[in-house]
This record gives sequence, C-alpha cells and structure tokens, in this order.
Amino acid sequence: MFEPVKAGLGEFMQAFYAEVVPTTRPLVEFVERGFPYCVAWAPTRMVDRAEEMLAAYQRNDTRQGPTRPPDLPVILVAVAKDWVPAGREFTTQIADPVDITFPDDPKQRYFRVKAVAGDVRAQVAIFASDEPTAKSLAAQLLLFLDSPSRRRFLARYPFAGLEHEYPAQVEAPDNPASSIDTGSQNLTVLAVDLTLKCTVPIFMAPKAGEPNDGKGTPGTDDPAGYPLTNEVDAVGQEPSP
Repeated sequence: MFEPVKAGLGEFMQAFYAEVVPTTRPLVEFVERGFPYCVAWAPTRMVDRAEEMLAAYQRNDTRQGPTRPPDLPVILVAVAKDWVPAGREFTTQIADPVDITFPDDPKQRYFRVKAVAGDVRAQVAIFASDEPTAKSLAAQLLLFLDSPSRRRFLARYPFAGLEHEYPAQVEAPDNPASSIDTGSQNLTVLAVDLTLKCTVPIFMAPKAGEPNDGKGTPGTDDPAGYPLTNEVDAVGQEPSP
C-alpha cells in the first residue's frame, strides 16, 4: 500500500533531474543520458554496501553497443523497510472506519476508509568518479529540496476504478550529504537521508459473502459498495372516517 508513495518519490527525482545544471564534464553526459539511465532504485540502506549496489546497477543496465555512455555519475534511491507512525496527534489519521462516496463514481457506491499517517525513510546516494561532480549533484539536490513547493508531491491510490490523490512531502534534511568511505580512490559516494511525510488511505469494501449493494463484484477492481440503509420516521395519523 506504500507503492504510490514510492512512485511519487520517483516523480520527484525526475523533476530534480530535469533541473540539473552540468557544472562538470561528467555532468554534461549525465544530463544527456536520460533519467532512466541516471536514477535507479536500490535495496534499502544501499550505502552499507555501496560498491555492491553500484555493481548490481551496472549488471542490470541493459544498454548495448560500443557507444554506451559511462555509468557514472549515477543516483541510486532506496526506501527503508520500516514505518514510523505519526501518532494520535496527527489529525489526518483515521483509526475508525468512516463512510465515504466518491463524486466521480458513476455507481455512487458507499465504501469505508481508514487512513494511516507517518514517515517513510528514504536515502539518495550519489555515485561519481570524481569529487567535484558528486558535490555538485548533492548541492543541487539540497537546493532543490529548499523549495517547499517542490518538496510536495501527490501519491495516487487506485480503488473502485478511480485514482485517489493524497499529498506527501519530502522533509528537507538538516544534515549535509554524508561521504561514504568505500576504500576506492576512484569512487566518491555522497548520501542524503530523506523523510517522506505521507497519509495512506485504506479503502474498505464488502468481502465475498457480506451484504452489499449489488453494484459491483466483491474482491475485484470493481467492488460492490456497502448496502445503504434508509431510516424512515413513522408519523402517527388519525384513521380516516
């Protein structure tokens, strides 16, 4: 259920890549290479095994031919496995299910939703063959993060044939880009730790065998809604003569 947050982070990184200014010769090639060949996902805490993660990225790079660009610089992005809840004081959390309808739902079904809010830890590691290039990318990333409007992105959650947008934000780090010692004189690695503040909805629909409104099929992408209960107030009347 956190994949939309990861996808939103990918869009955030793509927006950063589009604004990178080549201040060194390797960065000239970096901005021409294209986003898919410059930014990639890696397992969690990739800086603990920096060179191993870089080697895995290079093995998975499917570009062929003698004109293949150099592999460096490259940015690897990882999302941690843990989850840090925001706590009861976070007003966007919804612990008890509430009834909900979607204006764009042509069937006007009733569903229920809960929501969790908290932090997803992420890490951006910059790999370069020279220190000036790594520093330039790190400085430009932290500058990009300095804009509150750029730090916000939307995570899109599919449910009942619709996409539901929930906001998320990249929290700017107080710490600088940290140098990771790999023991190699020909590799500079700088890591930036990020925190993604997000609210994740948990949509609920009747399960198979439970009462429903018959406007869909339980357990599918087109689920039935909860049955609508109509309350009727009886008003006493004098019997007709």
